[in-house]
Amino acid sequence: MFPSRPLLVATLCSLLFACQQGKEEHSFVLNIAHMNDTHSQFDPVNATISNPALNVDGNKQGDTLYTRFGGYPRLLTMTKAMQADAQRQNQALLTLHGGDAWQGSGYFKLNEGMANADLLSQFGLDAMALGNHEFDLTNQKLARFIKAVNFPVLAANVDTSQDPDLKAATNLKPYVLFAFDGNQKTPVANLENLPAGKQIVAVVGLVLEDMPDIAPNTGKLHFAKEVATAQATIDNLKAHGVNKVVLLTHIGNQRDLDLAAKVNGIDVIVGGHSHSLLGDFSNLGMGKSATQYAQMVTNPDGVGETCVVQAGAYAEAMGEVKVTFNGQGAVTECDGNNTLLASNDFYSDAAHQHPLGDDQHNKVTSFIDQQHNIERVDEDARLRGVIDSNYKPALEKAFGKVIASVPTDLANPRRPGDDKSDEHGSDVAPLVAESQYWWSNSAPVQAVIGKPVDIAITAVGGVRASIAAGEWREGDAALTLLPFKNQMSVLSLKGSDLRALISETVTATLPSGSHAGKFPYASHLRYTFQETDAGKAGKLTQLEWLNHNGQWQALEDDVRYRVAMNAYCANGNDGWDAVYRAQQQPGAERVDLALVNGTLTAFPVTALQREGDKAIASYQGQALDCKADGVGCGTDAAAFTDYVRSARSQLTALPDETVTLLRHP
Repeated sequence: MFPSRPLLVATLCSLLFACQQGKEEHSFVLNIAHMNDTHSQFDPVNATISNPALNVDGNKQGDTLYTRFGGYPRLLTMTKAMQADAQRQNQALLTLHGGDAWQGSGYFKLNEGMANADLLSQFGLDAMALGNHEFDLTNQKLARFIKAVNFPVLAANVDTSQDPDLKAATNLKPYVLFAFDGNQKTPVANLENLPAGKQIVAVVGLVLEDMPDIAPNTGKLHFAKEVATAQATIDNLKAHGVNKVVLLTHIGNQRDLDLAAKVNGIDVIVGGHSHSLLGDFSNLGMGKSATQYAQMVTNPDGVGETCVVQAGAYAEAMGEVKVTFNGQGAVTECDGNNTLLASNDFYSDAAHQHPLGDDQHNKVTSFIDQQHNIERVDEDARLRGVIDSNYKPALEKAFGKVIASVPTDLANPRRPGDDKSDEHGSDVAPLVAESQYWWSNSAPVQAVIGKPVDIAITAVGGVRASIAAGEWREGDAALTLLPFKNQMSVLSLKGSDLRALISETVTATLPSGSHAGKFPYASHLRYTFQETDAGKAGKLTQLEWLNHNGQWQALEDDVRYRVAMNAYCANGNDGWDAVYRAQQQPGAERVDLALVNGTLTAFPVTALQREGDKAIASYQGQALDCKADGVGCGTDAAAFTDYVRSARSQLTALPDETVTLLRHP
């Protein structure tokens, strides 16, 4: 691993770029600086670190301190430092982004990707994978983003030929080639005419083959199979003499590992999508990932090996990996780590009201500077100025009035057990489900739908943020927490449908590195899931609902319950197939709820059918068109805002846990 680098960095110097002594004459060392799933996180996010060494005098929180991680300006400082080190040491370096720059903050909501185009173009990126959230708007707006950035966007398994907006996007490519001579890096435009005497590296993009099932707007694009595309592309590159291949993916860590085991010839996979902060962060109280950073996977030929990396999410960390190739282009070494990018400010309270004194601060910084996986990093002053001048004023105005206080941080790990969480997981997703239950049963909504709702359930992937201690404002829900403008749905489901939904979605998230956005959290429904075969299988051992008399009772398979959820889930997206299947049977009785010129309106659903991978709802009478003037489909965010304003002026975690995931010993 890499030595600690105790700097408040403007420059970094690590062994990452050290000259390789004693290597065979024709070996080649490629350094890769990488980030992924930055999700428009221009500002740093609140974070905690825990270690007995942090129990300084006067620290009432014991072993835990509070700081901030990441943000684009801090990420840029780290990127520039690594690029400068590579240049000084005359070492080959690629700077890569694993996709999902879009979505995740109010900046994106207000600027629709173009602020990202502005800021990311200052990073010196060599390529970015096309993430699923890059499809959250329209292909026309995606094409605008792709044209505006100064680096290529990659997706080898996407056919754009039938899409009117992206078919002419020349900056969307299947792969790019670079010729290296030390630190000198030259793009190669012609695979048929590779320059002699240079080290040729291909960077191939790969995206989700099931993108239409996950992303809301994929237009007329066609997504080919991941394994077949990867193998065919690599075979073609190898046939032309390219023997060093980096796969830049946005499919999730588990699928990266599977891909490496099914495809020959991949040297490195730089991934995204599953938000996997690979490595051991137990020294900071953050646990250890099940898959190690720079995991080596044997290819199906039994000879080749692929090195797999990923760098978390939300611009909190940056990955750095050093890959050594022999003269035949085979990987002989792959080593590196993720580094959390910390502020130099530390507090004893979650609300950041009580900074440490000088002596305490010095002890904490001394501890951090001895760690290999966290760095105190200054923000890039110029980029911070651009954000604060060009983008922050509009964001501050959009957040509006304060409607609640948040005494302590509320975490939002997707899967129980992730990110230091216990077997109950997220504090935030149950609050979202509770808000949907409360809102659906409120008098204005009941005046429209006429029947009480029994249960609410939500997929955690639609809940896009943790909730930091401090103030909660009326714009927070729509801008950051629930930004997808989903309408609320109420439908009738059998207990057996809910049982199948929970069993299927939880089971799908058990493998290490799996995309856990489909994981279900609920209100007025509680369950316990016992994993019986590590990473593969388990069973529901408890499934109960809280009836309208306030009593918990077993969910009955043949009884119908009125269930609130957002329409994305109600359409059966992202693995919620049980809900889709239920609506193919009589009795589902679904209604969608949206605002029409400010008036809450019910849109009864008469049918739900799949066209390709996309579920399309048909309506009785007037169709619901979320793009029409005067139509507001963001009733999921409105529900949370109404709930907080009316019932939760002190926004805290719910007192009762509704989800328990017991992992296999």
